[in-house]
Amino acid sequence: MAGEPTLRLTPAAKAAGIRELPGKRITLLTDLPSAPAVDELPHVFDLAFPQWCKYFGVNADEHVGWHVTGCLMKDKSLFQRAGLLPDAVLRVETGFSYNYDLWVCEQASDYYRRHLLLHEGVHSFMNTVLGSCGPPWHAEGMAELLGTHRWRDGRLTLGYFPADRDDVPMWGRIKIVRDAFAERRARRLPDVFGYNPATQPGREPYGWCWAIAALLDGHPRYQARFRTLPRLVNRPDFTDQLRRLLGPDWDHLDKDWQVFVADVDYGYDFQRTAIDFGPGRPIAPTGGRATIHADRGWQNSGIALKAGTTYRLLAAGRYQVAAEPKPWWCEPNGVSIRYYRGQPLGILLGAVLPDAPAPGPCPLIVPVPVGLQSTLSPQHSGTLFLRINDSGAELHDNAGTLAVEVREEGRAKGEEG
Repeated sequence: MAGEPTLRLTPAAKAAGIRELPGKRITLLTDLPSAPAVDELPHVFDLAFPQWCKYFGVNADEHVGWHVTGCLMKDKSLFQRAGLLPDAVLRVETGFSYNYDLWVCEQASDYYRRHLLLHEGVHSFMNTVLGSCGPPWHAEGMAELLGTHRWRDGRLTLGYFPADRDDVPMWGRIKIVRDAFAERRARRLPDVFGYNPATQPGREPYGWCWAIAALLDGHPRYQARFRTLPRLVNRPDFTDQLRRLLGPDWDHLDKDWQVFVADVDYGYDFQRTAIDFGPGRPIAPTGGRATIHADRGWQNSGIALKAGTTYRLLAAGRYQVAAEPKPWWCEPNGVSIRYYRGQPLGILLGAVLPDAPAPGPCPLIVPVPVGLQSTLSPQHSGTLFLRINDSGAELHDNAGTLAVEVREEGRAKGEEG
């Protein structure tokens, strides 16, 4: 998209106390006093540009002159009087971008100030280089995904999944999702894809847009296909194109989304929590057996269970559920000195995913405790899934396996085959 920044540091603006911070990719106009975390922002922005090019498959050599102007504002009225803040942007409390111009309001943390500058920079890049940001969920999802970063020892990492809340002061996207799930108001996928800024104002939608972008970009099942989407941002049927790209995995995405929303935390591990949704096989007359790894999330047992039949599950094994301050050893009943989501840490959990779509939440987010032994009478025929009870962010320090045996005990009274 042709064009250039319209914002300029006029003599009147300079006299009012607005100063200019030059960079290769951005000229930043600000009323903030000089400080390392402020003065380094153009350099941070410069480091982001080649990473945006790489992510979106853009040849940076074809955009050597790409440059934006940004206003970093503590006193918005000062910028308004200087002719640097249009009325349409006056009510913005965080940031706004329009092609080669962007505005960011001062924040209480160095991290969040930097995040918002990068967030608006992604919008500017996509609109001017790609021609569009796509629908609102994708526009804000990408800006959040590539604005979330780590800045350490002069090195910038974009698309960073925070390992700890102290890495991202004031960011709060994970908290938005976790609080909503705890309060039983988590958003389903159609609600996220249908995000409309005009009817859903405020900060909360940014948490959901980040979450879907983080899942699609971080999960091994979806990442490669998700990263081809930028070439489709100008299509009015953009989200339908995503559905076509995913094909049969579209139905898996809904289950993956529910599991992610229920378990998301700082340091969430997409590799260890990836789920194999393949159908199980009918249980043999002698029973079925599965080996469950303590350092993985939900695991497909490979065993198909029939509705209306009662099964006995027997588990055995000794495995590690933490490594600090020393290894925590555990058996299938879990350790009662620490709980996670209302159950002992490390206890064996089970759930049956129905063969056919069924109403209600995905069974993987409402599992039943199995422990050393339990009986299970599924309401729907489907595949048995098992895991130990632990956060998806804390699987890396687990080790070992447990063995699970499944025996058919008989049909429940009154049930039909």
